[in-house]
Amino acid sequence: MAELHDFQDSDSKLRRDLSAQQLLFISIGSIIGSGWLFAVLSAGAVAGPAVIVAWVITAILISVLALNYAETGSMIPRSGGIARYPYLTHGNYLGFLLSWSMLLGGVTTVAIEALAVVQYAAGYVTTWTGVELTSQGDDGSTLTGTGRVVAVVVMLLFFCVNVFGIRFFGKFNQWVSWWKLIIPVLTFLLLFTVFDGSNFTGHGGFAPQGWGAVFNAIAVSGIVFAFQGFREGVNFGGEARNPQRNIFIATVGSVAICAVIFVLLQVAFIGALDWGSTGVAPGDWSGLEGSRWADQPLYSALESTGIALLGAFGVFLLIDAAISPAGTGWIYLGDTARTLYGMALHGSMPKAFARVGERTRVPWLGMVACLVAGCAFFLPFPGWYKLIGYTSSTAVITYLAAAPQLQVMRRVVPDAPRPFFLRASKLLSPLGFLAASMILYWSGYEVLQGVVATVLVALPIYALYQGPRQGRMPMSAATWLGAVFAVLWIATQVIGPLGTDSLPFLAFWSLSAAEVLGFTGLLWLISTPEGRREIRASNWAVALTMVLYLVSYYGAYGTAAAPLLPFPWDSAVAAALGLVAYYWAVGSGYSTQELRASLSGADDPEGARNG
Repeated sequence: MAELHDFQDSDSKLRRDLSAQQLLFISIGSIIGSGWLFAVLSAGAVAGPAVIVAWVITAILISVLALNYAETGSMIPRSGGIARYPYLTHGNYLGFLLSWSMLLGGVTTVAIEALAVVQYAAGYVTTWTGVELTSQGDDGSTLTGTGRVVAVVVMLLFFCVNVFGIRFFGKFNQWVSWWKLIIPVLTFLLLFTVFDGSNFTGHGGFAPQGWGAVFNAIAVSGIVFAFQGFREGVNFGGEARNPQRNIFIATVGSVAICAVIFVLLQVAFIGALDWGSTGVAPGDWSGLEGSRWADQPLYSALESTGIALLGAFGVFLLIDAAISPAGTGWIYLGDTARTLYGMALHGSMPKAFARVGERTRVPWLGMVACLVAGCAFFLPFPGWYKLIGYTSSTAVITYLAAAPQLQVMRRVVPDAPRPFFLRASKLLSPLGFLAASMILYWSGYEVLQGVVATVLVALPIYALYQGPRQGRMPMSAATWLGAVFAVLWIATQVIGPLGTDSLPFLAFWSLSAAEVLGFTGLLWLISTPEGRREIRASNWAVALTMVLYLVSYYGAYGTAAAPLLPFPWDSAVAAALGLVAYYWAVGSGYSTQELRASLSGADDPEGARNG
């Protein structure tokens, strides 16, 4: 088990230099990344003009999630907090599973932002130098060898900004975020000058793909991905001067500001859509991702107008296409390093990841690990559109804990100070949980294949590393169990839809579920009483993930043209399952030793003085 004094003092070595404005701009800077540059096209390709509704729905869902996090984050401000809070209310098993999922989402986000910088730059780099950074193939635009080298250089830039230290990071990011706010606002204002209202009513109507596609667009086209930056106000909370006040301002304020910008951008983009310039037939919304506009959607929209002013502004947009993703990329590199930092403090990762530099006061080893892992993703996933659904969904799994952990803390530590108290939590907490679980479901069957396969790899890793190290089970038995499950799990995925697809889906899912159930049962048998309690407190998350995977195959977001569960009945079933899981999660949480230790040091002197 992690040493309690390590947990209590975990953030004392981190420099508390972030003001309310800096924390707000870290969240805004993380939200306004590559999402706004690409999602206006990819989301439109999925849902047509009705995608505007998807942006509004997502803003509401994320706001509810943010409110749940605001209470927990202001109550116990911690760096890497989103990854660390599940440990406090449900124990190490769930904490490790959700931290692993967040780690996957974070590392791939850093890679996506580097890909976005290179992909948007590819056109003018080729024009000016003749060097090809991307190539067109049967499956779209991918990085060339030179493009991958440039992407690695971009990743190194992210690393350098973080290693200079949190004070430099906060001030530098604040100026970059101002730029990132101004350019999108000017973009939609200029595009409104060529607004064509017929794009909203003609070409198949307002919802040409049906209303089910609106919800699918939320999860797979970059919309929820764009909003995920709200969490940085929580994750950098341990480095804020007055976390009790500033975390709330950063989380809720960033979502509200960016929601207005994103909705107006989407309206302006659809209104400015020139079908002839895209190279696809009018009304072929799904064809937009393979169109001439795919690599540079907003720049292409400006250029197609033939108006000198808009074309000239396109140069600034291209500059921003480097700055916006880069600004988000270096935030997520720091964020993911802090996830490793939090996992190390709980014994989920080697303690080396909890070390901070003597001079910079940042978890530099975690940043090195994230840098290397992010670069590795350039090999199998060399394109922005290829990674976006996976990245979003792995992160969303982590958000499943937001509402239950708030309610568990209300139950087990009712008298603890709460600088921000969420009113109407009996309504907003279930809605917050449904926000996360439904986004996960709406990501669809194809995305969930990869998500389930990689996220549940955390189960054998727990048995092989964290469980025995923390005295939850004997090393020898856990090693055998973890190794056998890992082999079986990988073999099953190889013959499943991600590999040879040799089994009917129901047989594949049943085999996978039996393996997970068998592993969980055997792990429970060899565990100590504390280990068993942690397993019981975690079963809801694994069960919900597996059941949503099953429903996704037979629902509107599966492979069948006429699904067994058509929209909206499939979403109703998923919502009902989500509510069951929510109350299961709330009931299974408990007062962990780490929670009690954390509360004993939650009111840090600096935050108290400034509050």
